[in-house]
Amino acid sequence: MQKQEVWAWGEAGAGRGSGSPAEQLKTLMDLLARKGSQGTQAPQASDRMLEPPLEPPSSDYRIRRHQEVLLSRLGGGLELGGPPPRLASLLLVEGLTDLQLREHDFTQVEATRGARRTARTITLGGLFLPLSRVSVPPRVSITVGVAGVGKTTLVRHFVCLWARGQLAKDFSLVLPLTFRELNTHEKVSADRLICSAFPHVGEPSLAAGAPARVLLILDGLDECKTPLDFSNTVACTDPKKEIQVDNLITNIIRGNLFPEVSVWVTSRPSTAGQIPGGLVDRITEIRGFNQEEVKACLERMFAEDRSLTGWVLAQVHADRALYLMCTIPAFCRLAGLALGHMYRHRRGTLDTELSPPRTLSEIYSWYFRMALGREGQDKSKVSPHIEQVAHGGRRMAGTLGRLAFHGLVRKKYVFYEQDLKAFGVDVALLQSALCGCFLQQEETLGSSAVYCFSHLSLQEFVAAAYYYGASKRAIFDLFTDSGVSWPRLGFLTHFRSAVQRAMQAEDGRLDVFLRFLSGLLSPRVNALLMGSLLAPGEHQGYRAQAARILQGCLAPEVAVSARAVNVLRCLHELQHTELARSMEEAMECGGLAILTSPPHRAALAYLLQVSDTCAQEANLSLCLDQVVLQSLLPQLLYCQSLRLDTNQFQDPVMELLGSVLSGKDCRIQKISLAENQISNKGAKALARSLLVNRSLTALDLRGNSIGPQGAKALADALKINRTLASLSLQSNAIKDDGAGSIAEALASNRTLCMLCLQKNTIGPVGAQRMADALKQNRSLKELIFSSNSISDRGAKALAEALKPAEQFHQRHGGGCPDRGPLHQPGPPQPQPPRKLHQSRGSPGSRPCPLYQQHPEEPGPDGQPPPRPGCPGHRRGSERKPRTHLPSPAVELPPGQCGRGPGTRTTAQQEPGQLRFTGECHRGRRSFCSGQGAEGKHGPHCSLSSREFSGDGWGGMHRHCTIWKPWAPAHQSPGKSHRGIWHQDDLRGCQDKCSHVHCRNVSRSRSWWTRQKDRQ
Repeated sequence: MQKQEVWAWGEAGAGRGSGSPAEQLKTLMDLLARKGSQGTQAPQASDRMLEPPLEPPSSDYRIRRHQEVLLSRLGGGLELGGPPPRLASLLLVEGLTDLQLREHDFTQVEATRGARRTARTITLGGLFLPLSRVSVPPRVSITVGVAGVGKTTLVRHFVCLWARGQLAKDFSLVLPLTFRELNTHEKVSADRLICSAFPHVGEPSLAAGAPARVLLILDGLDECKTPLDFSNTVACTDPKKEIQVDNLITNIIRGNLFPEVSVWVTSRPSTAGQIPGGLVDRITEIRGFNQEEVKACLERMFAEDRSLTGWVLAQVHADRALYLMCTIPAFCRLAGLALGHMYRHRRGTLDTELSPPRTLSEIYSWYFRMALGREGQDKSKVSPHIEQVAHGGRRMAGTLGRLAFHGLVRKKYVFYEQDLKAFGVDVALLQSALCGCFLQQEETLGSSAVYCFSHLSLQEFVAAAYYYGASKRAIFDLFTDSGVSWPRLGFLTHFRSAVQRAMQAEDGRLDVFLRFLSGLLSPRVNALLMGSLLAPGEHQGYRAQAARILQGCLAPEVAVSARAVNVLRCLHELQHTELARSMEEAMECGGLAILTSPPHRAALAYLLQVSDTCAQEANLSLCLDQVVLQSLLPQLLYCQSLRLDTNQFQDPVMELLGSVLSGKDCRIQKISLAENQISNKGAKALARSLLVNRSLTALDLRGNSIGPQGAKALADALKINRTLASLSLQSNAIKDDGAGSIAEALASNRTLCMLCLQKNTIGPVGAQRMADALKQNRSLKELIFSSNSISDRGAKALAEALKPAEQFHQRHGGGCPDRGPLHQPGPPQPQPPRKLHQSRGSPGSRPCPLYQQHPEEPGPDGQPPPRPGCPGHRRGSERKPRTHLPSPAVELPPGQCGRGPGTRTTAQQEPGQLRFTGECHRGRRSFCSGQGAEGKHGPHCSLSSREFSGDGWGGMHRHCTIWKPWAPAHQSPGKSHRGIWHQDDLRGCQDKCSHVHCRNVSRSRSWWTRQKDRQ
């Protein structure tokens, strides 16, 4: 039937003068390249004269046949349920980071703690569609992902869905190719490549129906045997010319060949950087497993035994590093197999092997024992069968290890039969079940076998095992291609050579290899592999010397590199953790300031990645100087929350931090630089970084001196920045000019939610400009404006700006020109309720929520609120309260404090104890106004200095003297000076109080006694 169709089409073509196969093939290639208009006139005439009734059936039939062939190649088309959600939605990224381009795949996962970048997602169906109505579909798309994340699985799902007509219906033709297949060609033309890979596509009947869109898929760029060189490639526009495979691929990507064909490339991130960014229209990334997907994967592996599933999950979650690696699907399955096998055979193991694995070397050692199938045997019983199995294991390690090691050195991850012969690998040995656990065999379109390891980490482990065994008998450097070098004798000499090679590799491709090589020296791994992969007692005395070699690589450097951090990981694999443990203890007790040597810096950078304490917040306050910070900058990029308070950092350090925040690798979301020495120059450096930063959401600059100019620079950045949500400029003396600049930025900013301008000597002018900005801004939820001199006019302007809100709370502090806080929470909607804190308080303190009540309504404890004339206010000839903004009376419920933290105490509030209405006045108070069950206090009235000595000197204090209850500890909230209580005043509780109190000098013991008796 097919021959008849071809013959009939050939007769019709011969009648039109275009019947030769060469011309038909050229017509096909022109159609694929959208060059039909540039072809010969004969094919055009053929298209015009072809009878309509015959063309559609022939074209549709050939496309259906192509779809059937693709489904048969993929084994029937995978599961009909479609790809999992992880592969059905990809991350749309703007480019590759330096970490992705320069580091090992494992390092990428460990440094970022498995957290993916904040990026837009795109469905698999929209992968090749325009992002908007005004954009065009991408021509060259790249999908990246670490080894084992599922790139090839994604491609197969896509091809199957297209072949079944469920996806990408705008493509008339999809041509999937792998670099494993392309590597079989030395030179090939574009015509011959298409015809050899898809012979049914090259039939003339398909040329009669011009496809609308064609998609060419190139899967596995990291497996290409020759790196792509776009700078030295000669342009080629002739599809019939035979050229090198790498030149052919570069010309296709550049558009010299098939310019109208869409190209989709998948690759590991480090290799994807070979393609210039200017040629790429869209980059997507495959994310790894999340916590639910890790659990689901392990449950599918052990569906028959729920107890086994629970045990494996417990072991995975018990070790943070192991869990991070399990976010890679291939590693998750490998670790699940190893842990499951350990669970089933744990009764037959030695006592030293009962504890679960905690290093990568132990995981892979258990996997090797599973493949060897001799875990349950007693090692004390020697039999010929056991010796035979052990010999087979060592032979396999030597055979596969030689292949794995030399492939790793040469960046070769796919092997063909000629490669096996070159390395002396016995092909018959590869058919064993033992090798099947490590090596996979696939058939290419040319019927030639191709081999690759199940995962990149397995190749690295087998390579390390080979190097471990070969180093004891090798007399030359094993890393040299020729095998001839200066004589190197002894294991330690070869170990030092491996360490040097790994430290010199800029792409980190030998990092995990060095970890495995170090891990093979650990006691637990030796116990696991003794007699099978390792000879009994082999290299047992080299552990301490290997640790010294590794620590010797931590030489003084300008910056702690990823290679230095990998040395700490090697020490962890070696179970030599003294250095990291000492740094962790110093971090817990605050003693990092004295540990500044290069090894300690590398250990600190290592802890920033692996420590659970640093996972939420890396607190490096009071322990860094400029030199140490500069060395840690490359590793601080990946801390989500960073606290650098009170380090005496000056403007040059801000230049360094600005460069970090400007990097595209930056993952910092919160950074605190409070109580440093940052001036306007440092603020300008930070402001420049905010122009391009897309990760920072909170910036704390409390207690610096950026001034009005620094505030203006930050305000200019806020007009462009779209991620910063919280900014604290407390105690920076920005004054009215700085407040005006911030207000101008608020008029256009729509992301800032919290702004702290406390203690900035802002006057009425600044308050007025801020009020005008609040009328336009609808995103700001909280504004802290306390401890400024805004006067009544500024307070009224702020109150006027908040009138559209539904409600507000007002609380006043002591007798300063500023007023109480207008406190009103609410979402960022049109006319939103907001919080405006405007009171005097301790630096950095946040006012507590206040209860707003009418004077007639009862308070939280059922008692009516106090009014003027109640105890606590001056009467008669005494001084009257000062004028203040009219506001509803507010009070603090028992046990809450508006002045800061207090020490817990068992004292209870007396029923008759006085409360303070929150109004600004002068009055005499002897007792705590808000003493509650938790030992906390509410706002206190101020007392003149003739009653108390302290910091008032005729002015008004922030708090009154607090009655000392009969409790072992007491603390008065608020910020003031330290004071000494007299022994008789405390009734023998304590002689000196270390908290903030005023010293009472005018009251006698008898007066205190009378006051106590009254209560």
